[in-house]
Amino acid sequence: MKLTRALLILGLLALLGGCASSTPRMAEVRAFAAQSPKLGAYHELTERYRATYQREQPFLSPAADARERQLDSQRQAACDDFVKLQAGVQAYMQALGQLAGDHQYDLEDQVKSMSGGIKAWPDNGIDDRHVNAYAGLTRLLARALTRPAQEAAVQELMRDGHQAMQELLGAMRTLLRLYGKTSDNEESIVLGMLETEIPFLDSRRDRLLLALAKAQQHERRAEYHLFGLRNTLAQNNLAAIEQSHRALFNQIPQK
Repeated sequence: MKLTRALLILGLLALLGGCASSTPRMAEVRAFAAQSPKLGAYHELTERYRATYQREQPFLSPAADARERQLDSQRQAACDDFVKLQAGVQAYMQALGQLAGDHQYDLEDQVKSMSGGIKAWPDNGIDDRHVNAYAGLTRLLARALTRPAQEAAVQELMRDGHQAMQELLGAMRTLLRLYGKTSDNEESIVLGMLETEIPFLDSRRDRLLLALAKAQQHERRAEYHLFGLRNTLAQNNLAAIEQSHRALFNQIPQK
């Protein structure tokens, strides 16, 4: 009886030893996965970038309007892929959390939505290297969904997905810089037009128009300042995620 009880205890300990959620390292992985909502700042700025033409159109000259309308068509298509970068990184983080014993994530729909892949957008800094990284990560995540929650599965996904994760985070940083330059250009167009036209308004005859123009000027200045703060936040969030991921990767045994 004592021998049977001892064997049962040893068997239970062995089972717990293979459980991903039972080790401090897996608790760190779950904490890393919990950072995935921070990628929302990147998503918000991508959608703002998508709407650039709609905001600046009333302030464009006819020649500039024709040029920006053509750019807008490309921007709309590109942003569909820019959003997918975030979805891929987020799915990878949440897959690690799920394999580490966190049952709050259901990734099947998210991984299915990644199956179409992304295209290269060389003018925006997204090249074949990022396309291949995204495709490779998609394959890894599809495979990870079939794995049981255990530390070995976490380590395998992290080893195999580390380089792709670095590439996609780098692509997102590149795009945040693009969003910043585009916003600076928009600010120059919008505020430049207002600063040029407001002095020519008659304070008595154009009283209402002058009030509206000054209100628009004030609102736009505040908007561009807020964008700068949000862009900095998004960059800091990416840096924190990259640092946490690298620290976890450096802890796992390398083959």
